[in-house]
Amino acid sequence: MENEKILNAGKNTILFEIAELQSLNNRLGEDFIKAVHYILECKGKLILCGIGKSAHIANKLVATFNSTGTRSQFLHAAEAKHGDLGIVTKDDIIVCISNSGTSSEIQEIVPFLREYCNILIAMTANKNCLLAEVADLVLDTHIDKEADPNNLAPTTSTTVQLALGDALAVALLEARNFKSSDFAKFHPGGALGKKLLCKVEQLIKPDKKPAVQLSSHLKEIINSLTYSSYGITVVIENNHVMGVITDGDLRRIMAKDIDYNKIMAKDIMSLSPKTIQKNELANKALEILKKNQIGQLVVLDGDKYVGIIDLHILLENGFK
Repeated sequence: MENEKILNAGKNTILFEIAELQSLNNRLGEDFIKAVHYILECKGKLILCGIGKSAHIANKLVATFNSTGTRSQFLHAAEAKHGDLGIVTKDDIIVCISNSGTSSEIQEIVPFLREYCNILIAMTANKNCLLAEVADLVLDTHIDKEADPNNLAPTTSTTVQLALGDALAVALLEARNFKSSDFAKFHPGGALGKKLLCKVEQLIKPDKKPAVQLSSHLKEIINSLTYSSYGITVVIENNHVMGVITDGDLRRIMAKDIDYNKIMAKDIMSLSPKTIQKNELANKALEILKKNQIGQLVVLDGDKYVGIIDLHILLENGFK
């Protein structure tokens, strides 16, 4: 197969699915609004049921709903009639996903789904199937054709199912005024969790708190810079920050023809250093460092000096 034909096949598939998504967007209406209100008012959990490729879509949507504040669970249609119907309670809402609505597994469990739950929502392309007939609400996932030239492989149909499920999740998220701080509660691990939850104070090292006094001489300054390994030391008075001295400040002063024995911290410190409060998000510290093109921030607790947050520490902990 020629490269041009390969590329065209890929582009045509995407264009075909875009057209079906546009069609879905155009017919979204009252049933979608009702579904959102049903779920918002649900006293139980949201159960997503499916089989085959629709089961994969249902599983993905369960993850999306759970991470955005809608308690959800997956029910496999084939396993439902072998005991898994036990997860369903009278307070639950079930969204049963089936393109045709005619698979034997779906037809066999539909009467039980309707009986055991509070609200049954059908997500189907076939409004004449048993699932659509007994459901309280039908979310139409009609498509003209699969993207597959043979019209066999679930492609466009699953894309539409996924998009409609995502639309529900986002509508619910906005209706609940679900914020990034709420999202963070369900994502404590990995890079996302760090970005949303990790505070500056979790990354500073209390045993590495370089500091000198206003009257400290050159040897003390050099020792403090060497000990901390940050390339910066903080000039303090009564634990209040008066300024900072960096490796660069030290090199510049030593390049001058002066009496080193007379140099004190107050003579070479830089005033008004960049600072951050210890309870700020570490991701904010990274933003400040990048914006100002510097390597360290002085960390404060109110107006008290508590440590240094360093660019390398942030990078080592997965912040980018």
